[in-house]
Amino acid sequence: MPASAKKAFALRVDPALYAAIERIAAAELRSTNAEIEVLLREALARRGVNVKAPVPARRGRPPKEES
Repeated sequence: MPASAKKAFALRVDPALYAAIERIAAAELRSTNAEIEVLLREALARRGVNVKAPVPARRGRPPKEES
């Protein structure tokens, strides 16, 4: 997914909360941003809100076209 497909916004978080999220993210081998997304999706799922799963980024070279 291109970087521009995601909504960017400022988020004010208590420093202790942010530090806890950073620790969890490091343990899960994720970025802090990715961990916040995971936590938000889990919280929404517990409330019964279904959010469509993200489309994974395509990696590698595109397949060769045969002429």
